[in-house]
Order: sequence, then C-alpha cells, then structure tokens
Amino acid sequence: MKIIRYLFEYISIVILFGLFKLLGYKISSEVGYLLGKTFGQFFRSKKIIKNNLIKFDNSLSSEKIKKITSEMWGNYGRILSEYPYISKFRKGDLDKYIKIENIEKLEEIKKGQPVIFISGHFNNFELMAMIIEKAGVNLSAIYRPLNNKMVNSIMEPIRKKYICKNQIKKGINGVRESLKFFKQGTSIAIMIDQRVSEGEKINFFNHPALTTTIPAQFVKKFGCKIQPVHIERHNKIHFKITFDEQIFIEENADETLISIKLNQWLEKKIRKNPSQWIWSHNRWK
Repeated sequence: MKIIRYLFEYISIVILFGLFKLLGYKISSEVGYLLGKTFGQFFRSKKIIKNNLIKFDNSLSSEKIKKITSEMWGNYGRILSEYPYISKFRKGDLDKYIKIENIEKLEEIKKGQPVIFISGHFNNFELMAMIIEKAGVNLSAIYRPLNNKMVNSIMEPIRKKYICKNQIKKGINGVRESLKFFKQGTSIAIMIDQRVSEGEKINFFNHPALTTTIPAQFVKKFGCKIQPVHIERHNKIHFKITFDEQIFIEENADETLISIKLNQWLEKKIRKNPSQWIWSHNRWK
C-alpha cells in the first residue's frame, strides 16, 4: 500500500508543479493555499498536530487549535506552490517579494570564520539557505531526505541546483561530512526543530524532545559562532528573512546548556506566529 501511496504523491506533485508554472507565482500561491487547507489533513495525523499544539500551549481552545492547524496547512500549500519558482527566486526575478534584515552579517561571516546557521521549518524555509549562498557565503546544508524517494528525486535536484549545492544527508555520515566542509571554511546550515534519534532529550516548550546537539558539538570543538536566521510570510506571497544577533555562548557552557539556549530561541520564534511553523512533525515522540 505504501508504494501505491508514494506513486500517487509523485504523480500529484508532477501535475501540480506543471499547473503552478502555468498559473504564475501569485495565483499559484492562492491555489496552493486552498489545496493545503482542503487536502493537507489527509496526509498527516490530526492527532499528532493537536497533541503538539497542546504541548505548545495547553490553554488553547479547540477553535484556536483548528485555526492554527488550518492556516498551517494553507502555508504548507503555498510552500508547495513556490517550489516551481525557486529558480526565479535564485535568479533574482522575484527579489521584490523578499526583504532581508541585517544582511550585513553575511558580509562579516564571509570575511571571517565559518559559522553554524540555525533555523526551523518556518514558511518557505528553503529560501533562507538560498539567500545565504546567493550572498556568497560558502555553505553546506544538512537535510533529511523525503521518505518518498520518488518525490525526493524531484526535490533534491531543486535544492542542489538553486538552494544550496552542498546538501548533506542527516545522520552519522552527515556529521562527518559536515566536519570536512567546516574545516575547509564552509559554514553549516541546520534545522534544529526536527526530532533526531541520535539527539539528546532537551526541554522544548517544557516537554522533553530529542534535540540535535550538532551545533553545540561544533561550538565546543571549534569555538565557532551560532547565527540564527528566521523567515516570516507577509501579505501571502512576501517574505522577511532576518539574521538575528548571534547567540552568546558562555565559555564554560556544555552541550546541553548550549542546546537549551538554541531551543529557547526557536520557541520565541514559534510563539511569534504559531501558524507559520510546521506542527505535523512528531516532535515529542
């Protein structure tokens, strides 16, 4: 049954990408939004999303949970509709839709030592690595391949060609590859909001969650800086990418304390606009 579902997803993506290209960026986003709100619930567990939102804030009413969930699916749909336009974002054809705050930090990074960029799955998260690499920063991005290998065969070339050419699959081998890149002067970009089996259980919204310690390991080994980056969606099809102040790490902080600080940054960004984060991951499993 899984292979049939994967084949259906693959065919659907091919058809949708073709449709989105015909419709244009603005109309595609609206169509994607409606498709996401209508059909997203059939692809992921409602129970997981509801449980995640309760862990996030147990005072949320049923109506608020439904609203956040609905808007999240709409955002999912917009992200999907934007993949066929990643090449145009890269070429600069759609620059008017992206505002960047504190981009001067990238100039500082280019002149200095490599850093660890951290973020989470907000809005069209793909655009963050694209902007960093486009600015001339040597970058490698750690990613998790999609379970559906057929769909992954579409997404992975897009990522390597237009988002970040150095794509590193997460896992032990990925850590080794990251070390190799970093020692050569290449910064690392990593999403810190995914559950990782090799991670450490660290509080995330006051509930233990398996959390990657890779950024903390690099800080302890190399004394490097942590550069947070966040993306927000405005007026449906516009984005603001912000390079926050680098996270200060005390000299004697251990890996756990460093990871706690990174989770706290992530929590702050999620609280700002919960519907712009992806709640469908089984984060607290």
